[in-house]
Amino acid sequence: MDPRTRWQRIGWALPWLLFQFFPVADLVVTDRPLVVRLVAGAGLLVFTAAYLSAFSRFFVPRAAWPVRQLVVVAVLGVVLAVWLGPTWAGLLIYVSAAATGGLPQRWVWPAVLAATAVCAGVVFLRGEPGLVILPVMCLLTAFALRGTRHLVSVNAELAEAREELARNAVAEERLRFARDLHDLLGHSLSLIALKSELAGRLAEADPARARTEMADVEAVARRALAEVRDAVSGYRQVSCAQALAEARSALSGAGIAVRLPARVPALPGAIDAALGWVVREATTNVLRHSGARAVTVSLTEDGVEAVLTVADDGRGPADDTEPGSGLTGLAERVGALGGALTGGAGRDGGYQLRAVLPLAPVPAGAAR
Repeated sequence: MDPRTRWQRIGWALPWLLFQFFPVADLVVTDRPLVVRLVAGAGLLVFTAAYLSAFSRFFVPRAAWPVRQLVVVAVLGVVLAVWLGPTWAGLLIYVSAAATGGLPQRWVWPAVLAATAVCAGVVFLRGEPGLVILPVMCLLTAFALRGTRHLVSVNAELAEAREELARNAVAEERLRFARDLHDLLGHSLSLIALKSELAGRLAEADPARARTEMADVEAVARRALAEVRDAVSGYRQVSCAQALAEARSALSGAGIAVRLPARVPALPGAIDAALGWVVREATTNVLRHSGARAVTVSLTEDGVEAVLTVADDGRGPADDTEPGSGLTGLAERVGALGGALTGGAGRDGGYQLRAVLPLAPVPAGAAR
């Protein structure tokens, strides 16, 4: 614990020590034997030290209960007040304050009422009804510190909630970045591997075509590097039209027939980017897993929602595999925009991936 913080908390208690003016004045003015004065003064010093130690924990959420300090405060407060009279009964106000700040909730009011009763007994039994304000102050102090204790607890909960939100935001950003890198590099590296393999087969049979394929590999690698840099900078945005053009190049290079939409409608930026990622992931999966000979991509929008479908004539979905991280990330991306991503066997066999996204903005949290 930072000692400066501890002394700052004790500083909150110091102004209330002004109420000790009365017992100190009584100790100096009232004619008593020297031994009584020394014992009373030592008791007051110990009482004050124990009270400050207990009060310093008041602003620490879920701090350990200062049991020893509270016992010292309660015992000395009662003994000094009963022994030395009504002028010392104000110490019971400190007992009430320490009990309110340091005890569990269920014990606070019994302790406060007991301190109030002792204070009232000392005042009235010693014939000083003019000091009736002291037992009243015991109760008022308890009420005031009870409210302050509640505020301290609420503020601590708010601070914990802010920290939790910050941790969640960091974790969510890490997941987003990992998902984006998977989408970027998964597509590009699959294309690089495919074209490199093709260039290796053509190296002797058709050197000119092999050089063309290797040039494409270089271009894809440079584009992937640029996209990763953009992703790190936070400025990367994939358009559906760009993803369709890349899909045509990648699939045609692999000998797969491609049928694309005649036109790409103008879509809101977030919708356009999400559909671009769907096209990329679908293309990557076709190249990796499908064994397809033809792929058909359709894209429609009716002013209410946009629907993108990517269908192939390959092997279709495997029954013994779970969806990969790419499709999981796509489902999260599409779901965040209020849409839905579904995948499964196509009507004519093969595999079909379908994304439906509303064109109107979705209120925050509505998609959840």
